[in-house]
Amino acid sequence: MSAPIQKEPKRKKSIREISPIDVYKLLPKTNCQECGESNCMAFATRVVNGELSLKDCPPLYKGEYQKDRLRLEELLAPPVRTLTFGKGNAAVTIGGKYVLQRHEFTYHNPTPIAVDVHDLLSTEELGQRVQQIAQFSYPYIGRTLTLDAIAIRCVSKDPDVFRSTVEKTCGMTSLPLILCSLDPAVMEAGLVAARDRKPLLYAATKDNWRGMAELAARYGCPLVLYAPNDIPLLRSLARTLLEFGIDELVLDPGTFPEGGLFGTIQNFTEIRTEACRSYDELFGFPLLGIPMTVWTGGEISEDVVKWREAAMASLLLSRYADLLIMHSLDGWVLLPQLIWRFNIYTDPRKPVSVEAGVRECGKPGRDSPVLVTANYALTYFTVDSDIKAANVDCFLVVIDTGGISVESAVAGRSLTPDTIAAALENYYVGSLVDHRTLIIPGLAARISGDTEEATGWRVLVGPKDSSGIAGFIRDRWPEPS
Repeated sequence: MSAPIQKEPKRKKSIREISPIDVYKLLPKTNCQECGESNCMAFATRVVNGELSLKDCPPLYKGEYQKDRLRLEELLAPPVRTLTFGKGNAAVTIGGKYVLQRHEFTYHNPTPIAVDVHDLLSTEELGQRVQQIAQFSYPYIGRTLTLDAIAIRCVSKDPDVFRSTVEKTCGMTSLPLILCSLDPAVMEAGLVAARDRKPLLYAATKDNWRGMAELAARYGCPLVLYAPNDIPLLRSLARTLLEFGIDELVLDPGTFPEGGLFGTIQNFTEIRTEACRSYDELFGFPLLGIPMTVWTGGEISEDVVKWREAAMASLLLSRYADLLIMHSLDGWVLLPQLIWRFNIYTDPRKPVSVEAGVRECGKPGRDSPVLVTANYALTYFTVDSDIKAANVDCFLVVIDTGGISVESAVAGRSLTPDTIAAALENYYVGSLVDHRTLIIPGLAARISGDTEEATGWRVLVGPKDSSGIAGFIRDRWPEPS
């Protein structure tokens, strides 16, 4: 195990200890409403809650308020610094963490997932792999989940070969780049080819830190510090680089799949705890995890290696990687990470929901069925997808259930006969069709009778699972006269 960390005194308040009054004192106090709030105190409250940022207050960026804005930025700065690499719309931001556990305060800046290429691939192989990375996507409850960056590894140890690979990759994609070499000469060759892309440089160690720091300063790029399983050395490197003038740093304490899984997670947890609980500025940088290290082991079965990479990635997403580098492009390896990331970085204070209202599925007419569902996003998009797959033309009434599922909404009385009746009236559903028949979810069967009384509509109880909608409509619609 690594040596104990030398403790230092706290340097700043946690955002949990900052009150809206602390922020309000430094605002313009004009109550101009340019932020969309009714007054500056309301804006301050939402800033402290992480729902708005200082950039949402235009007057704050006028010259006369510069001093107060700088004080606010210092007051609200997260214990884990924010860092951006890449350029334009494709740039990714990592870090910016305020707390250790997501239930304490919302996590910001979802962990980007990079996939590697290397400089011994042929032009054709490189093109195919880059295209796979760039085009990888998966629709999930109204969002498209994608990969975020490409890590280019120097395997050849030849500066010219590395530069050529970086040039080719830059010509193929706008995704952010991570240039990987421990040789400053090789790294500079890659930087010459990607100087306008602001890549992340991997990595500075105790042996090459000066050369890497000079490159980071000259090209204006963020730099990874690498000290495998040596937390005190990693901290010392951070101090050295800060004194050198490099403050865009990422920490890599090492990812050890072979017998070192516990130590890997312990190191990540220890560093993040020191940053968020002890406010140690030398640990207040994003953390890099590299699940692809499982491929360096001696495992015979490729499927077992992929499974181990997926497991390692999931663990690092949870504890506390701000950036991952992976190798496998198999969907069953990557999709669990993308979905798990989505869940971790969803605001726990706000259910994932869609706007209530009436949706037209297909090309419904005046004799088309009318279905009801909840506005919980996963429920809505599952129902919507099954309706589209069945080629059913219908009206779908989305009830505001507070962003919870049908069964929970019925139990919690946010999906009731009265809320359904109010939705039918508020959205003028009766004007859309000539019939008065409503299809409610099977999980809401127990409110069917009361719903008929509250709405005046005939109620049919549909399937419990939306995959059964196609068969239900085929067998039960149109209703017999």
